[in-house]
Amino acid sequence: MNQSPTQLTLGNFCILSAVLTLASCATPQQDPVAVISKAQSAMGSASLKTLKFTAAGTGGIFGQAYRADLPWPKTNMSLLMRDMDFENAAMRQDMAISRAEPNGGGALPLLGLGEQRSVAMLHGNWSWNMAGPAPIAAPLTLETRTHDLWTSPHGVLKAALKNKATSGNSTVDGKNYTTLSFTEPTKFKATAYINADGLVERVDSTQPNPVMGDTTSTLTYSEYKDYAGVKFPSRIQQSMGGTSVMDIKVSEVIPNAPSAIVVPELVRQFKETVASSPAAAGVWFLAGGSHNSVLIEMKDHTILVEAPLYDARTEAVIAEARRLVPNKPLRYAINSHHHFDHAGGLRAAAAQGITLITSASAKPWYDRAMTNANRIKPDALVLSGKSALIEGVTGQRTFSDGERTVEIREIANSIHAQGFLMVYLPKEKLLIQGDAYTPGLPNAPAPTVANGNNVNLVSNIELSKLNVERILPLHGRIVTLSDLMTAVGR
Repeated sequence: MNQSPTQLTLGNFCILSAVLTLASCATPQQDPVAVISKAQSAMGSASLKTLKFTAAGTGGIFGQAYRADLPWPKTNMSLLMRDMDFENAAMRQDMAISRAEPNGGGALPLLGLGEQRSVAMLHGNWSWNMAGPAPIAAPLTLETRTHDLWTSPHGVLKAALKNKATSGNSTVDGKNYTTLSFTEPTKFKATAYINADGLVERVDSTQPNPVMGDTTSTLTYSEYKDYAGVKFPSRIQQSMGGTSVMDIKVSEVIPNAPSAIVVPELVRQFKETVASSPAAAGVWFLAGGSHNSVLIEMKDHTILVEAPLYDARTEAVIAEARRLVPNKPLRYAINSHHHFDHAGGLRAAAAQGITLITSASAKPWYDRAMTNANRIKPDALVLSGKSALIEGVTGQRTFSDGERTVEIREIANSIHAQGFLMVYLPKEKLLIQGDAYTPGLPNAPAPTVANGNNVNLVSNIELSKLNVERILPLHGRIVTLSDLMTAVGR
């Protein structure tokens, strides 16, 4: 049907009127640079080069749940001090924490037996810890520490400007915010929520994790105070993976405090190395780092006990395993337990077609976690295009080829982890375990109070009537059973 010029003009006018009506109802898009500038002015961020704060409160040990599907174990935090250098992308964190509940992992004294003090460092693309005066490279922590620096109240505005954030609007719990969204390449992506006063109240983010895949975090900042023209929150709360990791009250803030964080040469030169030594015929102890692994040769394949930390560590371990036994496929990787430092290389193992052996109680959690990809920083599993093959162990599972027997046994009644596995080789009289017992220095006296995890391991050995001569720990040096007995005062 043909329309007259008048009808066409009227139709166009109606359409134009509708568009203008909708546009008047929409919130106008704000210039991100202007949003950042306004927030920096309100918070005193523009001329802020460094900031140091001191706080205390409570927290949770990320990745160290007692059972794979439980919240992170609760902690008391007597000290959290962060010295943040925005100009040099550097940070020092001093922390003192103790357990607030008996069960779960983490390198902390058992409940009621004191606190753990740590010093964590970051500078650009280097991350390390301090053991007294000695620096120890910690590449696994790079993404997390970078995230902590650039999702801080002032850091997030600087990161948003650097990474050309986009602006938007959002309503959370009935409150309106201007938002800034950006990605720090290979480290994290974030959205900052800025209130009507120009203060950062919340940061939602996602960062890569070797076990969980891309992992969400929410930071909330409240009760702002003024420190010589710089606004900083008195309360900071953070959750990761849906569970609280921090709820602190800030006691001191020093803007533009002197900061001199320098990367040690040992950290710059760090690379993963694996030191292999025979523990028995066809059994190798794979050390050279904070976490050990063990390679066991069978008739037509090999078995790896423990794929720890992150891709690079486990890839180095697998490369050494294949060098030691080049003519047999590496078929299985046994995971001692679900704590993230012991499970961080499982994706790298799965990427190479290795079947993962975990506890049956942790398997459903692993099944879900392994399908959540690391997209921000694609890992070995993503790049391989493979899916993880996982088998669970309830109580006990035995591998045998007629010559060698390998027994996987669950450590009963542990306070460290549920679904805690150890590996026993009866012919060789070897026990492989992690975290139930970490040997101390040679000839060290027995502790005044026996470690409950050590006592529990002895109980499991005796109840199962295992004929153990030597222990291959997943931390520390090879020892004899008598070393463990000395540690428990026997």
